[in-house]
Amino acid sequence: MPTVADTIVEIIRDAGVKRVYGIPGDSLNGFTDALRRAGDVTWEHVRHEEAAAFAAAAEAALTGELAVCAGSCGPGNLHLINGLFDANRSRVPVLAIAAQIPGAEIGSTYFQETHPQDLFREASVYSEIVSMPEQLPRILEIAMRTAVERRGVAVVVIPGEIFLADAAGRRKSAPIAYAPRVTRPSDAELDAAAQILNGAKKVTILAGAGAEGAHGQLIDIAGALKAPVVHALRGKEFVEYDNPYDVGMTGLLGFSSGYRAMESCDALLMLGTDFPYQQFYPSKAKIIQVDIRGENLGRRTPVDLGLVGSVKDTVEALLPRLTQRSDSKHLDSSRSHYAKARKSLDDLAVNDRNRTPIHPQYVARLISELSSEDAVFIPDVGSPVVWAARYLRMNGSRRLIGSFNHGTMANALPQAIGAQTAFPQRQVVALAGDGGLAMLMGELLTLVQNKLPVKIVVFNNSSLNFVEVEMKAAGFVTYGTGLENPDFARVAQAVGIHGQRVEKPDELESALRTAFAHDGPALVDVVTARQELSIPPAITAKQVSGFTLYALRTIMSGRGDELIDLADTNVFRRLFD
Repeated sequence: MPTVADTIVEIIRDAGVKRVYGIPGDSLNGFTDALRRAGDVTWEHVRHEEAAAFAAAAEAALTGELAVCAGSCGPGNLHLINGLFDANRSRVPVLAIAAQIPGAEIGSTYFQETHPQDLFREASVYSEIVSMPEQLPRILEIAMRTAVERRGVAVVVIPGEIFLADAAGRRKSAPIAYAPRVTRPSDAELDAAAQILNGAKKVTILAGAGAEGAHGQLIDIAGALKAPVVHALRGKEFVEYDNPYDVGMTGLLGFSSGYRAMESCDALLMLGTDFPYQQFYPSKAKIIQVDIRGENLGRRTPVDLGLVGSVKDTVEALLPRLTQRSDSKHLDSSRSHYAKARKSLDDLAVNDRNRTPIHPQYVARLISELSSEDAVFIPDVGSPVVWAARYLRMNGSRRLIGSFNHGTMANALPQAIGAQTAFPQRQVVALAGDGGLAMLMGELLTLVQNKLPVKIVVFNNSSLNFVEVEMKAAGFVTYGTGLENPDFARVAQAVGIHGQRVEKPDELESALRTAFAHDGPALVDVVTARQELSIPPAITAKQVSGFTLYALRTIMSGRGDELIDLADTNVFRRLFD
């Protein structure tokens, strides 16, 4: 007689699931044993359940299909929560199986008792407990379909003894997978959008992750409107490449040309983006927003017209209604500004006369140049995201994923585990911060144990660098942000990973080439400049006064040498270049 756990394995296998990420525990024994006996869905062992959730999220982000992680009762599944928050906010389909204490003990403050169905509710689109075997497989199928259709996390909480119970039996359902569909606004709404766009003199497009699969349509509508295309960070991999209308990114990590193209337009067309920063939206333009999720419309800025539909289907229906524009002044001006901004950024990504410490822009540029044409890049939250956003070149085959909505430290290494597990022949490059790597450094052991050839480049500036920039901009003397780091290359070597430390710019390219060519996991520990500033595209009076206040307070606290280092890193090099 098959058990409930056997039924779970059968259902997820039929849905195309090939692996489950997690750490074993007694309350999970029924499930992990069912995986062992089935033999066709692998158990991917990690060293921390948070990494299991991140790994599943990365797999789901790259494949678009359901991925699975699991945690034992109490602390085991509680460790999943940060990675699940990230998956849910990134809108990728993940199923989390959360084992529970014996059902008869729930409510008695039993050993390791928590209430996962409540704890995970904010981090999921579905969270439910199975109280009796008869609820499965129905609850599981509902959870999986909800995760797939709403592109989020579904949590199924199962007391350990229910895994071992006899399956109740139920007619088998069709495999659970995303059902393709055409989604576009009504003709009347499309006509209203066309009227706004045809009547505008200067149209700018802001495109996000919702432009995935619609690159051709994006280029067509930009050409028809002679509209510069600005992208949000999550849209970079889908928007930036082979795009003659691209004018860069806006936002806190962007640069001036993207901000300017939006601020100077009289109509903004938002395509598949939930860009959160209100201060970067245009102050006077009419705004049309297209999103597959109607609840997103007008959430970030007031809109004049909200359209529910996919970018691909909506643009295809909208294009015949548009008047082909001949005036390209707005586009030409935006492209000219972009060329200048791009050159200014590229001028910083150089060896800088072999001075040390190494500028992080140079590291990111070399990573881009030396990586394979279908590489998967995963930056840690903080300064590595800034350099990835500005210097990694996308080409339609490369991928760029990260914790771009949830913004959590330590995402790069565990997400790289999921990416490399799902795509063992593909190059996966983690751009790790020193703080992020240290937080989940145990996952280096996972790379060795699971034989995953992930390449890790550590931006080692001995600080929580982006936090320091935020402190300076707000007028605070930096405090509590310094890190006493080990030699990460020697740590890597100690656990069986190829490791090399780089302190001089002229040694960097060779070290990266060697690491990228290595047939196993490799780590390059690069000592980078702590005082490098990443300036947003629009500097506010508040930020200017904040830096001034920071400078005065730093001098008064007896740390004036930091200001000298700051000037040497960011000002003097520009004067001599």
